[in-house]
Amino acid sequence: MKSQLKAGALLSYIALFISSAISIVYTPIMLNFLGQSEYGLYSLATSASGYIGVLNFGLGNAVIRYTAKYKALEDEEGCSRLYGMFFIMYSILGALALVSGIILTLNSENIFSSSLSVTEVNKLTILMIIMVINISIGIGLGLFSVIVLAHEKFIIQKVITIAGTIINPIIMVPLLSMGYGSVSLVIVTTIISFITILINIYYCFKVLKIKMVFKKVQKDLLKEILIFSSYIFLNLVMDKIYWSTDQIILGIYSGTVAISIYTIGASFTGYFSGLSAAISNVFLSKVTGMVTKEASDKEISDLFIRVGRIQYIILSFALSGFIVFGREFIDLWVGKEYRDSFIIAVIILIPSIVSLIQGMGGIILQAKNMQRFKSVVYFLIAIGNVFLTILFVQWWGAIGSAVATAAAFTIGNIVVMNVYYWKKLKIEILKFWINILTMSFPFVMSLAFGLTINNIMLADSWIILFIKMVVFSILYTLLMWLIGMNNYEKDLILSPLKHITRRFKKEKLYKVS
Repeated sequence: MKSQLKAGALLSYIALFISSAISIVYTPIMLNFLGQSEYGLYSLATSASGYIGVLNFGLGNAVIRYTAKYKALEDEEGCSRLYGMFFIMYSILGALALVSGIILTLNSENIFSSSLSVTEVNKLTILMIIMVINISIGIGLGLFSVIVLAHEKFIIQKVITIAGTIINPIIMVPLLSMGYGSVSLVIVTTIISFITILINIYYCFKVLKIKMVFKKVQKDLLKEILIFSSYIFLNLVMDKIYWSTDQIILGIYSGTVAISIYTIGASFTGYFSGLSAAISNVFLSKVTGMVTKEASDKEISDLFIRVGRIQYIILSFALSGFIVFGREFIDLWVGKEYRDSFIIAVIILIPSIVSLIQGMGGIILQAKNMQRFKSVVYFLIAIGNVFLTILFVQWWGAIGSAVATAAAFTIGNIVVMNVYYWKKLKIEILKFWINILTMSFPFVMSLAFGLTINNIMLADSWIILFIKMVVFSILYTLLMWLIGMNNYEKDLILSPLKHITRRFKKEKLYKVS
C-alpha cells in the first residue's frame, strides 16, 4: 500500500515532468505549423467542447470513496454491486454527453460568428464534433480507469498516462510537418484515448479480476451517491466556468489571437496544478479510510499541514523561478509577441498557489462528504468571475480576463475557504500559515537573488537562461534544505537515497563474492 502511494506520487511527478517537457518543446512547434490564429481556434474548441466533460457528474471520486469504504468493511459482494450500478450510470452519462455535445456544436456558429470568419467557424465545428466524440467515450467508459485508482494501483495508471503523453507528439509532429492541421491533432488524441480505455478495461477484468453484479438498485445507496456526487458535479461545473469561460468570452469579444495569448499564459496554471495534484490526489483513499475509522481532527489537521508543506516546497520553487525567468523563457519559447502571456500567468498564479498548497482540504471535504459549502463558494466566485471578465476584457483585453480571475479566486478560495477549514474542519489554519511563513525565507531570498541577476544580465539565448536557472535552483535548494525543511521532509529525500546506496553495496558485494 505505502509503496503504491510513494510510487504513485513519484510517477505522478515523472509524468508531470515529461508532459511539461514535451509541452515546452511541442507548443512552439504547434504554433509554428498551425499559426497564431489556428492555435487560438484549437484552444477555443478545446474550451467549448470541454464543457460537456463535466457530465461525468463527479462519479470518479464517488467510485474511489465507496470502493475504499467497502474494502475497509471487506464487503466484496457490495463492491461488485456497486460497480454494476456505476457502469449503468456512466453509460447513461456518456450518451447524455454525446447528445449535449452535438447540440453545442451545432450552435457554435451563432455563438462565435461575430468574431470568427466563416472558414474559422466551419473548422471550429469539425474540431468540436471530434472532441465531443472523444469526451463522450471517455465518460461512458471512464469507470474502468477510476477503478484502477480506487484499488490504489497508481503505477499502472501513471505508466499508461506517461506512454500516451510521449506517443502523441511522436505521431503528431510528422503529421504537422506534412501540412495536416489541428483536425489531425484531435483525431490522433481521440485514438490514443480510446486505446488507453481498452487497456484499463483489460487490467480491471484480467488483473484486478473485478466483478460487476447487475441486481436491483439499492435506492438508499443510489441516493447517497447522487448527493455526494452532486456537490462534486457542481464543483466541476463551476471549475469549468471559472477556468474555461475566459477563452469563450475572448472568443466572443476579441478573436483568436487574444485567445492564443491568454491560453499560453493560463497554461502555466495547469503545470502548477499538476505539481500540487500529483501529491494530494493519491491521498483520497487514505483519507477516506481515516474518516471511516474515525481518525481525530488533530490527525487529519496534521496530515493537511504535512502535505501542504511538501507542496509548498515544490510550488514556491516553481513560482519564484517563474517570476524571475518567466518573461525571458516566453520570449525564447514562443516569441516576444506573447510577452503579455507572462503578465497573465503571474496575475493568475500568485493567488492560485494558496489554493494549491491546500489541496488536501478538498480531499478531506470529499472524504467527509462535506463538499456542499465549497460548492456554493465555487458557484458564487465562478459567476462573479464571468461578470468581471466580461467587463474587464472590454477594457484591458486578455490581461483584464486574468485580473478578473485572480480577484474572484482570492476572495473565494483564499479568504472564505480558509475560514471554513478552520471553523468546520477544525484544521489548525493558524499553525498551517505559521509553517508556511517560516518556510518562505528561502522563497524571498531566492527571488531577490534571481531578480538581482536579471538586472545584471538578461538572457538572450537558451544557454544563458539555463545557466542562470541552474544557479538559482542550487541556491533555492540549499536555502530550503538549511532553513526551510524539517527532519520529516529531509527524510523523504534521504531514505530512498540510503535504500539505493545499501542495495548498490549489496549487489557489489555479491558480485565480488
